Formats: sequence, structure tokens, C-alpha cells
Amino acid sequence: MATIFSRIIAGEIPSYKVAEDESYYAFLDINPLTEGHTLVVPKKEIDYIFDLDDETLAGMMVFAKKVAGRIKQKIACKRVAVVVLGLEVPHAHIHLIPINSENEVDFHKEKLKLTPEAFEKIAATLSE
Repeated sequence: MATIFSRIIAGEIPSYKVAEDESYYAFLDINPLTEGHTLVVPKKEIDYIFDLDDETLAGMMVFAKKVAGRIKQKIACKRVAVVVLGLEVPHAHIHLIPINSENEVDFHKEKLKLTPEAFEKIAATLSE
């Protein structure tokens, strides 16, 4: 059975797409820590990031770098944190989180509650 991320990539489940190429897909996290919190995934469904072949992992990081650059340019933040974790979805992914303080990277804190319109506005800003 395809992961939720594979279903998002296939368009079976809607997402707020930020960027896409032939191998990778970036979209807003629907439970964001901060506005602009983005997930980057390979289109190839592999559970664990370090099980990706070297070429796919390197390409994913280069793609994530481009997305992070756009986030940094469009969202007021000091840095874009890069976090790799995630046992909930068995599909390799990277969190890109705009931050002004390290305290903002706390996955135990309450997530932002954004309207669909807010998500659409952020996605449009980041995908320009």
C-alpha cells in the first residue's frame, strides 16, 4: 500500500505544493511548527532516509537546498532548520522549518492552526 506521501505526490490526496521536479516533491506540512514548515520527499518510496541510494540522497539535499533558499527569501526568519526524523510515515522526508530561535524546533509543542486560505497563500508565496 502506498504511503500518504506517495498518494500526495500522485495527486490522490491534496497538498499545498511548494516545488516539484522529476524526482522530488516539496509541500507544506499540515501540522506546522512555524509558517512555511515544508516537507521534502523523494518520489521514490523508501522508508528510511539513509536507505536511499547515494545519488537520490544527494539529489534530495540539493533540491531541499533550493527550497530552503526560497523559504529564507520569502519568510521572515534567521535560518531554515533541517530536521530528519519521522517514524509516523514510512517514506523518507526532510523537514525545512523557518526559525528565529532553536526553541521553534520542538515537535512536542502545539502545532499552528492555519486556515486553508493561509496554507494556499504560503504555498503560493513559496512557489513563485
